[in-house]
Amino acid sequence: MKSVLLLFGAMSLVISSASFADMDLAKKSGCLACHSIDKKVVGPGWKDVAAKYKGTAGSKDLLISKVSKGGKGNWASMTGGAPMPPYSPRVSDENIEKLVDFILTL
Repeated sequence: MKSVLLLFGAMSLVISSASFADMDLAKKSGCLACHSIDKKVVGPGWKDVAAKYKGTAGSKDLLISKVSKGGKGNWASMTGGAPMPPYSPRVSDENIEKLVDFILTL
């Protein structure tokens, strides 16, 4: 029984540390100026983004493209038409992919 509890405790630490690292990357990349996990700031909350694209084929590539190149209109009713600015090359392609992976796990 102790082994099972230790395993779950270790797993939660790994998950938490990944989330902290992802949130630190998001903060350093400027994402948190317009987004949060749970609620709309300027752009949609990331849980809303994850829910919208859950189970959609090609969603990861689509979101990587949106973050890299920017976009407008996908969330216009929520954002009042505020565009998503392009984040590439200011944020590396590798880090954009990490951020999108994190968002899609929410």
